[in-house]
Amino acid sequence: MIKGVNSAPTKASLSSKKATSKSADKLEKYPQEVSASNSNQSQSIGDEASSVGAHITVLLNEAVHALDIKPNGIYVDGTFGRGGHSRKILAQLGDGGRLIAFDRDLSAIESGKAIEDPRFMLVHSHFAAMQARLAELGVSHVDGILLDLGISSPQIDEASRGFSFRYDAPLDMRMDQSSGETAAEFLGRTTEQQLAEVIKNYGEERFAKSIARAIITERNDGRAITTTGQLAQVVAGAVTRFEPGQNPATRTFQALRIFVNKELEELSLTMPQCLHLLAPHGRLAVISFHSLEDRMVKQFIRDQADRDDLPANFPVRAADLPQPRLRGVGKAVKPSDAEVKANPRSRSAVLRVAERTSVV
Repeated sequence: MIKGVNSAPTKASLSSKKATSKSADKLEKYPQEVSASNSNQSQSIGDEASSVGAHITVLLNEAVHALDIKPNGIYVDGTFGRGGHSRKILAQLGDGGRLIAFDRDLSAIESGKAIEDPRFMLVHSHFAAMQARLAELGVSHVDGILLDLGISSPQIDEASRGFSFRYDAPLDMRMDQSSGETAAEFLGRTTEQQLAEVIKNYGEERFAKSIARAIITERNDGRAITTTGQLAQVVAGAVTRFEPGQNPATRTFQALRIFVNKELEELSLTMPQCLHLLAPHGRLAVISFHSLEDRMVKQFIRDQADRDDLPANFPVRAADLPQPRLRGVGKAVKPSDAEVKANPRSRSAVLRVAERTSVV
């Protein structure tokens, strides 16, 4: 789930020997936040890298195009990051348009101050509070919502944030540095059973029990795990099989990051809010970076598009069947070969798009 950076070192990631299977290929092996363009991608990536530091926005043109921007519409960028999508949306809005962006990362909020545009507002908040925060601004309906899920490359590449095993740094992993429990604090209080469940459920790690046992043993022996280097070393000793060239700690790092930031819970709370906020024909575009997120997004769109959950052979007229509140728009979009080559961190991105119907 990483959102992207130009010329950044690629992330090593854990995978079992089944990693060549179709299901393993679908699993995101390292969080990413990236974007680029489908046509003229090398030029687009170069232009963005020069204008927005080293950060590259994944599926930039594809995601903004999917929103079907109305010049005077109101739009939400649920994950501002370094502003790649927001700048692209603003470029397509007219004088009467409006863009409200959210981010819980203080560094992202600081970078957003560079955008001086009366049509733009950046809110320091996780997107699960979107509906309430928009209500405070007098906004009840919007014409489009973009969610670029995951963690940004600047977050990954800043050692002190504690997201990466490439550095030996404090084990933090919080997207919002101003609140919440760090990964080190969680490891200092959790039980072996809870930790194994977190690593298995959020990292899809086959050696979850062994890893959890090793971590708790370290802690009980008076060697509390407080740095990324410590954690990576302990995990490496507990994982017996992984693909050559891939770091055995990848899935554990992913699992802890998702847990600490409540990423899946946030997404599950946000999707229904998007449904209520979208005006008829408003678009929802979601970029996910690992199978857990993508599965949730895909299932939500499917459930809202096909609401016939009545028992088989239940006597009901077709006109009385629950009508769809969303309709899927096109097929899932993945980065082009050119984008992946220019930005390897974009490799697992999946864009899904849906449009709000007029059904209440």
